[in-house]
Amino acid sequence: MQFFNLHTHKFTNQPEVLELVNQYPQEFDAAIPFYSIGIHPWYIDEKRLENDLETIESKLQEKKCLAVGECGLDKRIEIPFDLQQLVFEKQLILAEKHQKPVVIHCVAAFQEVIEIKKKLNITVPMLIHGFSKNEQVAKQLIDNGFYISVGKYLLRNPELETVFKSIPNDKFFLETDTIAEGIQEVYALAARYKGLELNELQEIINKNYNKVFENMGLETVGRTGIA
Repeated sequence: MQFFNLHTHKFTNQPEVLELVNQYPQEFDAAIPFYSIGIHPWYIDEKRLENDLETIESKLQEKKCLAVGECGLDKRIEIPFDLQQLVFEKQLILAEKHQKPVVIHCVAAFQEVIEIKKKLNITVPMLIHGFSKNEQVAKQLIDNGFYISVGKYLLRNPELETVFKSIPNDKFFLETDTIAEGIQEVYALAARYKGLELNELQEIINKNYNKVFENMGLETVGRTGIA
């Protein structure tokens, strides 16, 4: 594939782009070709929690569902943190059961995410999306087996260049999340920061994709002509 967008909330249907579109259990769109599905900490609703988890588990058994998420922890919202942890852990258990990677939303709770990964002995790939922190946090995550995805803040914050350059080539992905710019613009800047030609960057991300998602939809991707 030419471009892989690890995390977006908008399906743009570009033939050269494989988009992992974020879906929520209560707002599922079956027309989207490839997606992740999860309970975002902002949108936890205890009244429908069990139904949402049942929907997630059902979708995880479909080839079009490439990952759990986005899910995670956020210390800057009013949802009780212990409830967030409970819901996050339940989704990680489902990811492990169905051997799907996890796309993670994390705000001011990196240590807790690392501790939960260890506590539950999670073996599936865990990907921190929308990373915007410093080299120390990036290194701690990588040392604990996480992948890091960047996009919005790479375009918006020039200071992230040094952090991005420090991330090993086999540990990163690129995304657009909710920004107006296309994934092609993120790739172009990432290639410049890494000192790579575009085709070299594409090869790196394709290798990372194959490693993380190798048992999750590759056959389907190949049939689309993207891979």
